[in-house]
Amino acid sequence: MFSLMFPMEGLANMDVEIRRAEPSDARGVKDIYDCRSAYEATLQLPHPSIALWEKRLASTPDNVYMYVALLDGEIVGTLGLEVCQNPRRRHVGSLGMGVKDKAQGSGVGTALLSTAIDLADNWLALRRLELTVYVDNKRAIELYKRFGFGIEGEAKDFAFRGGEYVGAFYMARLGDGQHRATEQ
Repeated sequence: MFSLMFPMEGLANMDVEIRRAEPSDARGVKDIYDCRSAYEATLQLPHPSIALWEKRLASTPDNVYMYVALLDGEIVGTLGLEVCQNPRRRHVGSLGMGVKDKAQGSGVGTALLSTAIDLADNWLALRRLELTVYVDNKRAIELYKRFGFGIEGEAKDFAFRGGEYVGAFYMARLGDGQHRATEQ
């Protein structure tokens, strides 16, 4: 098993370990999306089943790279990077990420995003990474901006969450680490 360790400044003995997700990680990934902040900040539904995550992790397509983040041996974050299969968009990858409530602000998102960008830029030759993020998810928006993502547009009423519709920003990062997007 190959894994990367990211020492987090200011966190005593808290190294974030990043490794590829395995089917046996289904329980840990399910536990992430049992957390309110994870399902509210993504398109996941509350109370996911273990069977759902067992199936997803056991049948990950070749164009999808799934990672987990661990703190002290516990899975606390996950990230998926999907490479577009359309021949005209094979230079594009899309990202999705979730972090457990208790691990928010501990560097887990930074470590996961660093791993995905390294893979995209240095191993998959992806020119463009894109994602959607709810307009009220300030912490995630700032994280993405630190990594060179820019806001390219806004989708009004993008998803239904907590009894109301919420908008999302379309964000992207080009392979040179720069964005050519409208800043908002």
